Amino acid sequence: MKKVLKYSLYLLFLTAIYFGYANFQKLVLISGHSAKSVASNIFVADRSQASVEVSDNGFSPVSLATNKVDFENKSVTTKVFGLKSRTAVYREGLGTVVTNKEYDSNAPYLVSKRNKTPKNLPFPYGDLPQKDTVFTNINYQKLNQIVDTYFNENTATSTTRSFLVIYKNQIIAEKYSEGFDEKSLILGWSMGKSLMSAVCGVLNFQSKLNVEDPAPIGAWKNDDRSKITINNLLQMNSGLEWEEDYTKISDVTKMLYLDTDMTKSQIDKPLIGKPNETWNYSSGTSNLLSGIIRGKFKTHQEYLDFWYTDLFDKIGMHSMIFETDLAGNYVASSYGWANTRDWAKFGLLYLNKGNCNGEQIMSEDWVKYTATPTNGSEGVYGAQFWLNAGGHMKDVPNDMFFADGYQGQRVIIIPSKELVIVRLGVNYSQLEEQLKHRKIQPEENKDVVEFELGNIAYNRLLKDIISTIE
Repeated sequence: MKKVLKYSLYLLFLTAIYFGYANFQKLVLISGHSAKSVASNIFVADRSQASVEVSDNGFSPVSLATNKVDFENKSVTTKVFGLKSRTAVYREGLGTVVTNKEYDSNAPYLVSKRNKTPKNLPFPYGDLPQKDTVFTNINYQKLNQIVDTYFNENTATSTTRSFLVIYKNQIIAEKYSEGFDEKSLILGWSMGKSLMSAVCGVLNFQSKLNVEDPAPIGAWKNDDRSKITINNLLQMNSGLEWEEDYTKISDVTKMLYLDTDMTKSQIDKPLIGKPNETWNYSSGTSNLLSGIIRGKFKTHQEYLDFWYTDLFDKIGMHSMIFETDLAGNYVASSYGWANTRDWAKFGLLYLNKGNCNGEQIMSEDWVKYTATPTNGSEGVYGAQFWLNAGGHMKDVPNDMFFADGYQGQRVIIIPSKELVIVRLGVNYSQLEEQLKHRKIQPEENKDVVEFELGNIAYNRLLKDIISTIE
């Protein structure tokens, strides 16, 4: 009896240690997320602490965090239940980053060189108002009603902040919620993956990157991972293991809130499938590609500059701020900020087949490649863009493709309709509600099913918008 009691107490002790450690880890991630969100929204996007905590961070368990803002030093320190303090600091030109014990606030750092010279041209190619164009084939009254309804359907946890519709390079509908306007910077989250893909497209056009080349990762040279190409990484078809789950301690949450160099998070993962045959959505892969891009340049400064000089600033995305990790790498998975019109300019680059006002930025073939379905994705994923090639959104043209980010960030391109549609805000997805009534079967692809369920509302919305164009 005593032995049983002894072993029971021992087991209870080990269990307590395990759960204590697990919850401690969660506190680290929660405080890291909250500190990063509050700091970026205040010092990058110029928002108030109260508005960020109510909307962006107003969900469990992140809402449990307590944030202290230091405006003098431009930092945010966060605790959860008074435990495990994490600090995010703002660096001019680079955005904010969650620090660690090794971080030296006095250490110098490189900043991207920018060219924001105003262009005396109308939108979307310059800084002047767009040409006064009225399309006779558009029912503007119906279109504006649809947009208004989209805003009116919002709830406290589902808020659209901006909505923009462009037809034939002209804005035909635009609306912002209270506290936001055309100059407001809004985080794109995973739309950063599409931005990184575009940088690869520019490098490809300049003959500096070949997607068929093996991924230049030294740790993979002597095993089956040597077969992984840059194309496999862009299409998230490498076969590498990765857990993309934001609800718990997973590969992606550890990368975003614990790793100093986020480009290395995917490297040590083993194969769980064959390259070019196994599609697995991975933010780690996107950041690995950011590191591969960095390797294309002789210096860190050249890497930092290129994203702006040869893409963002060149197409007029002057509001863009792409944040870096502690090692100075662009966090391609998650941290690009821009105003709504600049996000639209990114979409227009693809609508116009890689051309911006007569200058080819990337090849037309690259745009086609971007929208080519990945093996195993059932037509829902291309090269760091989501697709409707499989017809899963039944009321939307199959040629539609889009950049997609957490909480419902979208830059939607529909070539056959000459449309670019931008939606930014807090979560609008009906996925969680839909999953209550739809069990995913073992033989089904989880990402594909979630694509269908999470896009029910968008399918209806886009159908309605398209109906306003005769």
